[in-house]
Amino acid sequence: MSHVWADLAAVDVVRRVRRSGPTLGRNRLVCIDGPAGSGKTTLASAIADVWRAGKPASQSQVRVLHMDDLFPGWQGLRAGVAKVADTVVGPLGRGETGGYRRYDWVADAEAEWVEVRAVDLLVLEGCGSGSATYASSVTSLVWVEVPAPVRLARGIARDGEDLRHRWLVWMADEEVLFTDERTRERADLVVVGSDADVSDADVAGD
Repeated sequence: MSHVWADLAAVDVVRRVRRSGPTLGRNRLVCIDGPAGSGKTTLASAIADVWRAGKPASQSQVRVLHMDDLFPGWQGLRAGVAKVADTVVGPLGRGETGGYRRYDWVADAEAEWVEVRAVDLLVLEGCGSGSATYASSVTSLVWVEVPAPVRLARGIARDGEDLRHRWLVWMADEEVLFTDERTRERADLVVVGSDADVSDADVAGD
C-alpha cells in the first residue's frame, strides 16, 4: 500500500542524504524518530525504496533496522537506545561489523544474534533512534508525528485492547525521553505521518 505522505517525505530525505558523505564509518545513517504509532516504519520502507530506485544493486545497498527488535520489552525504551549505541553505532563508527541480539516479544527473551555490516545507507527507525549520544554520526534525523489519540488508536488496533495500559505507559516514557534528548528540536525534517493531512505545511525543514 502506497502512502502519499511517506513517498513525498522519502524523496526529500534521500535528496538531502545524497548530498552528504558517510557519517558513520562507511555508512550514511538516517534515524527516523518520533512517538510510537506515528508512521516511522512506513517512512523507513519508502526511503529504502527511493534509495534503490534507478541504481544498480551494487550501488544501492540499504538496510532498515527496527528499534522494536532491540527493546527488551515494554519497559526497555532506554535500554534499547543504549544497546543500539553500544553494539550497532559504536562498532560501525570504528569501521567494524556491528550487530544486536534480537528481542523476541512473544517469548519475552533475547533471541538470535543479528549481524549489521556497512552499507551505503543504514536506516534506523523507532522511538529513541535519533539519540543525542551519537548525534555526530547521524546523516539526517527525521521526526515523524501524528496526534496522540491517533497513535493510541493505531496501537490498540494492532496489539489489542488488553495492552492499552502498556501503550499509555510507553507513551509517557517516550515523552520523557524526547524531552530529555530534545529530539524534535534537533530534527533536520519534521513530517506528519498521515495521508489525511498531507499539505505543504506537513513537511518542514531547511
